[in-house]
Amino acid sequence: MSFINLRGHEIWHQEWKKRKTRPLLLLHGGLSSTESFAPKILPSVKRTHHIYGYDRTAHGKTKVRDGYYHFKFQRDEAIAYIEDVIKGPTEIIGHSDGGIIGLMVAIARPDLVTNLVAIGANYHYECGLNHQIFNGEVADEAKDQFAARTGQPRELLVEIIAKAHKVWASEPKMTKATLKKIKCPTLILAGDDEPFTTAHTVELYEAIPNAQLAIVPGTSHAVLKEKPEMVKSILQNFYRNPSFPITLNPNRRLKKTQELQGNS
Repeated sequence: MSFINLRGHEIWHQEWKKRKTRPLLLLHGGLSSTESFAPKILPSVKRTHHIYGYDRTAHGKTKVRDGYYHFKFQRDEAIAYIEDVIKGPTEIIGHSDGGIIGLMVAIARPDLVTNLVAIGANYHYECGLNHQIFNGEVADEAKDQFAARTGQPRELLVEIIAKAHKVWASEPKMTKATLKKIKCPTLILAGDDEPFTTAHTVELYEAIPNAQLAIVPGTSHAVLKEKPEMVKSILQNFYRNPSFPITLNPNRRLKKTQELQGNS
């Protein structure tokens, strides 16, 4: 765990080697951090992957800089991290905003993404999102913790949260046409009571040619906390064989299945 210089900006970075050769990048959610996200994912992948994670600009221990929080900015930061730190194609697990960024990286730089898991992610801000307007109130304890963690003025936390809500109300703006550009094996995982509609999650899944879908029953956007063992089983099953699934009675995948079976 340390700060590293990523193209002129100091970011907080963590790496779990464990002598594994499969690189995996963890992308935490909005207003979250690697420290809070990683423990929810590590039990599923620590025996199989060489894991990386970093606090995005204005998140966790990483300070703000010009342009922060817009999704294109965060996408480009992720690409820079993959190129400069991982130095090659990687698998990605992202939650919420992290899942959105993973989708955007897979669209913009398919050469850098081996496979992708997007958890609780929407592809467009018009998704039936239950968007709560930020009233500018932040607890003093949260401000104090922010100042101690980042060394930045405590009132800056109010600005960061306000900007996050502003971005969520107008971004992301991916389309089904751009999602079709994602060719890597992809798992779309969500709770059945996300802050956006389940129909939106299904649209995301159906737009990606090589995607699989997991809707976890009785869960919300906090699916990683609510049903950790079920999520672990789903993730491990995906990673055992993330390639195109051959099923007994294909429907959506019928044409591709026939092509693969014809070539076998």
